[in-house]
Amino acid sequence: MENGEFGLFSFFLENINLLFLLLFLVCGQIGERRHYRSILRRERELADLPTSTLKTVEFPEGRVLETRMVCGHAVLCADGFRRLLAFFRCLFGGPVRSFEALLDRARREAMLRMKEQAKGASMVLAVRVETPSITGIDNTYRWWGGIEVVVYGTAVTLRD
Repeated sequence: MENGEFGLFSFFLENINLLFLLLFLVCGQIGERRHYRSILRRERELADLPTSTLKTVEFPEGRVLETRMVCGHAVLCADGFRRLLAFFRCLFGGPVRSFEALLDRARREAMLRMKEQAKGASMVLAVRVETPSITGIDNTYRWWGGIEVVVYGTAVTLRD
């Protein structure tokens, strides 16, 4: 190898930790932006399917054609940089804002998956949003920063 090539290679070897940190930062941000664009596009496509948290709705006799349960769930994992920010926030206390965007994406993704399952329905009633814990009983998997959101409801199809 020539001196210039060896110098560049040794620079990368000496600064590998810095390069991994930059990779965590860039890849996480790119993935999050791409996912938000997908969410916004799909929310526009499914905007005409109304959802409600009402448990009971009175419909005229014979108007309900079909009811079925629909469900959507999403499991998202935080990128390394976001986990690092959350770790430091937990040391000092306060809200973990680095995970708020992750939770927002997971909730919206789960809602979209439920609506996609309910295509053809007139509306979705009794919608519930749950965020179950997916860490192990002994907190074995707590380090990975994953969030699961489950959204479910009753899809109602009405006669015209």
